[in-house]
Amino acid sequence: MEIMDKVKAAALSMQRYNWEQGTLAQAFLESGDTDTAILLAVEGANRQNSEGRCSHIGNSTAATDPCAVGEALVFAADKTGDDFLADAKEKLIKWALLDAPRNEDGIVYHMVNSKEFWVDSFYMLPPFLASAGYFDEAIKQINGYWSALFDKEKRLLSHRWDDGAKRFIRKDFWGVGNGWAIAGMARVRALLPDGFDAQKLLLETRIKTVLDAAIPLQAENGMFHDVLDDASAFLELNFAQMLAYTVFRGVKEGWLEEKYLPAANKAYQAAVSNVDKYGLVRNVCGMPTFDHPGTAAEGQAFFILMESAREKLCS
Repeated sequence: MEIMDKVKAAALSMQRYNWEQGTLAQAFLESGDTDTAILLAVEGANRQNSEGRCSHIGNSTAATDPCAVGEALVFAADKTGDDFLADAKEKLIKWALLDAPRNEDGIVYHMVNSKEFWVDSFYMLPPFLASAGYFDEAIKQINGYWSALFDKEKRLLSHRWDDGAKRFIRKDFWGVGNGWAIAGMARVRALLPDGFDAQKLLLETRIKTVLDAAIPLQAENGMFHDVLDDASAFLELNFAQMLAYTVFRGVKEGWLEEKYLPAANKAYQAAVSNVDKYGLVRNVCGMPTFDHPGTAAEGQAFFILMESAREKLCS
């Protein structure tokens, strides 16, 4: 079995929360396996709660994570013409645009029960908004998250900001969090239509800013520390995959220079060498607590996304 097939099979075997369901749906969509992407979107719609949040399991208090399945849901609704999926899409749009909790500037909080911005939201919400045609709103959300979380000295993004108390809950420059941000902005940039040249350039500049700050911190084995600038933090693989995905996409799309490829290729080789006999990508930031190297559905998803982007670059 090819390594990509093994990683996909292992991914589908894993238990998944809302953001994991959405991230995996996006991975299958970008890999060209649209039938599986549609199935994952259907299940996200099956688990839509009365508020419109998709992929809802248990007592999740996530506000933006349920939107991670959004681009796959938009694709599925348009591709199938299914009224159920179209209705689910509209309910999720209503949640994202109107009902999700947000600050006075309209920037959506990561959770429904706290006034926090998380760096994760760069990936969860704006790409859905852009895929649904709400381009200005997607950029608005990115601008809000960037303003709250970007550190001008380190040129990286912090993890969690409490917008009510006006303080950081976690100021650390979490690797996977910065990965969510650059990958999410790359997706939004690709979805923006003609006439959004200034916005595309802004996203490119921000992605390059994070890449330029992160790449010098890459370890010899291709991985990065869980907290990017903390050499005492454990080494993990998923930010490396997220970086490689973003670089492969950017170079293929013509807005990122090839000078970023050596770091991406080094990360790619590290990822391939960490796939075990079951197809599990080992040594990513590990579930369920994400405070140790292990396995995770998002690690599987970003291997698929990374490999799909690399194949397109090389084709």
